[in-house]
Amino acid sequence: MNPAPVRRRLGQLRLAAVLPVLLAVLAHSAPAAAQFPYDVPYVPTPPVVVEEMLRLARVGPADFVIDLGSGDGRILIAAAKKFGARGIGVDLDPERIEESVYGAQLAGVSDRVAFERQDLFKFDISRASVVTMYLLPSVNLKLRPRLLKELKPGTRIVSHDFDLQDWQPDQKSTVRKNVFLWIVPAQVAGRWGVTLALPAGGRSYEIELRQKFQEIDGVVRFDRKMTGLWNARLSGEHISFVVVDDSGPVETNLYFDGRVGGDTIEGTIKRGIGSDQQEFKWRAARVAPAS
Repeated sequence: MNPAPVRRRLGQLRLAAVLPVLLAVLAHSAPAAAQFPYDVPYVPTPPVVVEEMLRLARVGPADFVIDLGSGDGRILIAAAKKFGARGIGVDLDPERIEESVYGAQLAGVSDRVAFERQDLFKFDISRASVVTMYLLPSVNLKLRPRLLKELKPGTRIVSHDFDLQDWQPDQKSTVRKNVFLWIVPAQVAGRWGVTLALPAGGRSYEIELRQKFQEIDGVVRFDRKMTGLWNARLSGEHISFVVVDDSGPVETNLYFDGRVGGDTIEGTIKRGIGSDQQEFKWRAARVAPAS
């Protein structure tokens, strides 16, 4: 008898016996990238959280929403159907894009939304008035510099579940999950020159602002004096603060309120209260950027 066929048969039996075990071992030892080919695994946002995200971001008909990692498109579709917004969803998974396009057709909003298979780190986000996202903390942090640099001041960013680390949210809500809202702040750090036409005559101030995201503080110099700013606040392009002017016989509060436009700030100042209140216009020009 030829022993070769017998040996081959025994080898096949041994392979058949160990193959299931071998496949199981390989499956458990496969790198995560092979199991999840994208930066963020697909996990749909619950409808009640979608509703809270859009409510917190105050989405409306004038908004253009960009959904980063749009999944099945439910956030953008709801923004269009329930709030009249327009927008684009961005995702790398072609199956999710097809599902989103079909969902938009069913909802009757295909004329208001589109979905594109693109890398969210390379996609142009500058058009957005609202950005929505449900990503991982590491992805949020990697995106953060782009959000601050490329989005217009006043743009609203709303995130499901994960924050932006030390960039504190302007608002936070909890409906099953945490929902965070940020308003992209104008860049105001640096020195600003201000001249006012007050009843007692013209007065010049130099205001120096320090900034960490939307948190600001600073000092003001006038008449060879320096004092701190009070109640300094920044929300998007809107800035406000109080200066206590003690150069006259009576200390006076000057309530500055303005809108930032690049290297200028324009607005009004209120002085006094009640029937004694006066209002003046003010304009500031950036003298030097932050050092």
